[in-house]
Amino acid sequence: MRGHRDVQALSDTDLAVYEAVAAIAVGGEAASLAAVARSTGLTEERTRASMAILVEKGQVVPSGDGFRLGRHDFEVDY
Repeated sequence: MRGHRDVQALSDTDLAVYEAVAAIAVGGEAASLAAVARSTGLTEERTRASMAILVEKGQVVPSGDGFRLGRHDFEVDY
């Protein structure tokens, strides 16, 4: 397991990006960088930096042109 996967240990920005990926991915589609930026109100540059942190920690994984949640042991209800 790479990195620490406790989402409660994320910064506010990283948590917002993680939650945006979760909200988009729950519909079965990969979350694009642009869609996550729009959802969070962050710039694409800041979203990209946060996404890199989340990928490194295993919280999200690249999927095609977007991102999905990494392995986790909880359900997300939307």
